[in-house]
Amino acid sequence: MEKLRFFDLDLSDEIKRAIADMGFEEATPIQSLAIPYILDGKDVIGQAQTGTGKTAAFGIPTLERVDPDNKSLQAVILCPTRELAIQVAEELRKLSKHMRKLNVLPIYGGQPIERQIKSLKKGVQIIIGTPGRVMDHMRRGTLKMNNVKIMVLDEADEMLDMGFREDIETVLQDMPEERQTLLFSATMSKAILNLTKRYQNNPEFLKVIHQQMTVPEIQQIYFEVKEKMKLELLSRLIDIYNPQLSLVFCNTKRRVDTLVTHLQVRGYLADGLHGDMTQGQRDRVMSKFRSGQIEILVATDVAARGIDVGDVEAVFNYDVPNDDEYYVHRIGRTGRAGKSGRAFTFASGREIYQLRDIQKFTKTKIEQHRIPSLSDVKKIKTNMFLDDIKHVINTEDLEDYTTKIERLIKEDYTSIEIAAALLKMIMTKKDQKESGDEGFGDTGASPGMVRFFINVGRKQRVKAKDIVRGIAEETGLSSKIIGKIDVFDKFSFVEIPEENAGEVLSIMGRCKIKGKSANMEPANKK
Repeated sequence: MEKLRFFDLDLSDEIKRAIADMGFEEATPIQSLAIPYILDGKDVIGQAQTGTGKTAAFGIPTLERVDPDNKSLQAVILCPTRELAIQVAEELRKLSKHMRKLNVLPIYGGQPIERQIKSLKKGVQIIIGTPGRVMDHMRRGTLKMNNVKIMVLDEADEMLDMGFREDIETVLQDMPEERQTLLFSATMSKAILNLTKRYQNNPEFLKVIHQQMTVPEIQQIYFEVKEKMKLELLSRLIDIYNPQLSLVFCNTKRRVDTLVTHLQVRGYLADGLHGDMTQGQRDRVMSKFRSGQIEILVATDVAARGIDVGDVEAVFNYDVPNDDEYYVHRIGRTGRAGKSGRAFTFASGREIYQLRDIQKFTKTKIEQHRIPSLSDVKKIKTNMFLDDIKHVINTEDLEDYTTKIERLIKEDYTSIEIAAALLKMIMTKKDQKESGDEGFGDTGASPGMVRFFINVGRKQRVKAKDIVRGIAEETGLSSKIIGKIDVFDKFSFVEIPEENAGEVLSIMGRCKIKGKSANMEPANKK
């Protein structure tokens, strides 16, 4: 089906601004189907899997139909679990951020009911709750249903499987008959159809059919990674695998622009592609990508549509896609024409649940890998360099160079010592070049170390162990190789091995130590 752009829908300026702030360009299939019908006030049955954007499919039109000037409860959304209730509430708050008078409240068991009652007394137009806790508030008289005009059953199949049928019916029976009822479910069982017959009025049945996945040649890997570590992980993987061409996918235009800037600062040949660019700009970027002038293309799903480049060696899902089908389209960009390819997915926080849904949908195993440390990167790069040396030995004419080495051997140096010294010189220079540093000069550090200044100290209650922990967590460096640390009232010094100094600085230039914002820079010699 044809997907709609959000700005083509009949939405208020406040909602459009919120969608723009979130960076979304195009509605998913279930959103394109459902939003127009719900805005028209019709009852809807939506059959769609988790991970297809169904929260916004009912959330956007629900927000549009609620009157922010009326403090009474106008919309109720029932969810099977507290986790889903919180997730739905968070998305609705983002979508309603410019609707100043509108209040959204999640209510669920496990949270003190007195706190919920206090919030309800202030006036809430939309509640998102689990059936048991909603019924509890109804019994107490703290939820008045007489002005409710929209009722949403989210993941109805899950609620029925969990034995909530009677609870759901109790809630529905307490609501005005003149209301709009929306039901969303991954499956359509007989029990769900019975509910729709009893409590919906001529509903529109909307179904999104998933495509099947056919990408067997692609190695699929995921990393569970903190949001702030994603950029560093992407850099390490690019350094390890060194793909000639790679695609990086972000969910929003803003993320594309930000990531491109970070990659360019780190010295990568990267550029971006998203919906705000003119056709001429897109064509120029794609031309550079195809010719290899750009090695890393960062794009949104919408902008990447139609990209057909045969030599993409790796795809990176910097964000887990909002729609399961987008995952299939993304990773299908590599492994073309019988070639093997790699797809890496970065899952942060709740994104891990989306990834599980993708695995169910695709019926495939996505392997979890450990985040490679800086020392892992160094080992792999050294091994790759040694492979290059073997290739040169086996294929090149080395007679002139052998004569020069024989001269050094006559001076009583062994061939092993000469090879080791050359390897160290080349690898050190290579590391410095890749980290954007050709040497820090004399920082007053111990031999083989670089001394760094950090602008936090004892007055910020920072201790040496906090600095060690901060560096180790952010960079993946072993705490054992971090050198001497001096902590003073307003600043501190720390020594880092020369071979790691450039990368540590690129990560820790602006950082947090014990929750305090800090800057790190090479120290001046005393």
